[in-house]
Amino acid sequence: MPRIPYVSADLREPREIVDAVRARRGGTLLNLDRMLLHSPELARGWNAHLGAVRTRLSLSPKLRELAMCIVAVINGAEYEFIHHAPVFVEAGGTQAQVEAMRDPDRAAADAALFDETERAALAVAIAMTRSVRVDDAAFDALKARLSEQQLVEYVATVATYNMVSRFLVAMGVEPE
Repeated sequence: MPRIPYVSADLREPREIVDAVRARRGGTLLNLDRMLLHSPELARGWNAHLGAVRTRLSLSPKLRELAMCIVAVINGAEYEFIHHAPVFVEAGGTQAQVEAMRDPDRAAADAALFDETERAALAVAIAMTRSVRVDDAAFDALKARLSEQQLVEYVATVATYNMVSRFLVAMGVEPE
């Protein structure tokens, strides 16, 4: 149950902001958008930032979505997991990997389901989400497998989706 009511699904104003959010979403407003639009300027910045993270980085879509899914599980953001698990599969992940991510520690150790890069990425996302700090061994394992640009983008994606999940959970945003 949302902690405050969503704005109307047919919201039209402020037009520039609402139209930009709708354009990124294919014409509709998701419940997350309808919560964010209580603050149009927040929604504008959120839309620009998340649009870049979702569509304009060099990081592989599979690693991007892996980060989003594992953060969602750890933070109890089912809304986020429901939205990103199918995209993870579309990006080359498997349903078995999706199911395994429900147990983050087991997933990070599962060499049968996740390759070395994915396991290193999982370890970094788990550490960042649970304790913020990432030990050198975990960080170096991922650093050895990604370019500097991709490493920065991966860490920023984990950080971004920690923000998203914390907002979703605190505000009680429900899946559509």
